[in-house]
Amino acid sequence: MSTIQETDTLAVTQVLGAPKESAWRNFISQFFRNKAAVVGAIIIAFYVFIAIFAPLLAPYDPYEIQLENKLQSPSIEHWMGTDDKGRDILSRILYGSRLSMGVGFAAVAFGAFFGILFGLIAGYYGKWVDSLIMRCMDVLLAFPGILLALAIISALGPGMINVTIAVGAFSVPLFARIVRGSTLEVKKLEYVDAIRSLGAKDRTIIFRHILPNILSPIIVQGTLRIATAILSAAGLSFLGLGAQPPSSEWGTMLSGGRDFLFSAPYIAIFPGMAIAILVLGFNIFGDGLRDALDPRMKN
Repeated sequence: MSTIQETDTLAVTQVLGAPKESAWRNFISQFFRNKAAVVGAIIIAFYVFIAIFAPLLAPYDPYEIQLENKLQSPSIEHWMGTDDKGRDILSRILYGSRLSMGVGFAAVAFGAFFGILFGLIAGYYGKWVDSLIMRCMDVLLAFPGILLALAIISALGPGMINVTIAVGAFSVPLFARIVRGSTLEVKKLEYVDAIRSLGAKDRTIIFRHILPNILSPIIVQGTLRIATAILSAAGLSFLGLGAQPPSSEWGTMLSGGRDFLFSAPYIAIFPGMAIAILVLGFNIFGDGLRDALDPRMKN
């Protein structure tokens, strides 16, 4: 009898986990029809490339102070000019891409991990567990994201790690709400009842059979939240609560350039452009993913 049960369980798992090549082709086809999304993917790929190869691409040391070269306008030697300490702005932007993108990805990973966990538990078990978790999420959502981040930074102190925690914290309730709603829909399907009747444990049902089937909205939300996280981290660094000088993080560079907006505007313009283009890339890429992954958005 146990052998038959194991065979049935394996069969169900194989059917549910079998890759759907037609669905994958549909996704690729839908995504590449969206030209804006393709442009967003190219922008993201370009930024990832320069972040990885920054030491090879940067023409100068981003932290080397050369006061004799300070406040030089863009030229052949310094394509984006130099700041008030003679540091090459292009080199600092290339190295800063590592910090800004690193904070964005890490903050979203932090928020997604706890948000997915809370959302799965709330949606699957329901009742008082659902009420308790979601009321806590509602409390977090009652605060504007940047104010919640400021409160956390005030408690933990400035620094990149604390900024990552602060920015990730206000992503937790957003992921939790999305995952909870998707879990409530999926757990009512017949295959979940079939797996439960075969004696599968709750942990197995949640993480092996429900979670893989609700990944689409999580991926879309994660992509869009990266853009928000990068922007929020840059804002906190601009206020002096994130990366500290002489860091080449883009928000810190913007903060350093605000005193030279009239005499040397390029010090602030180029980091600002780097942030704006990257955020735009993630937003249009996320929109393309949503249209490709969600059949209801195809039309």
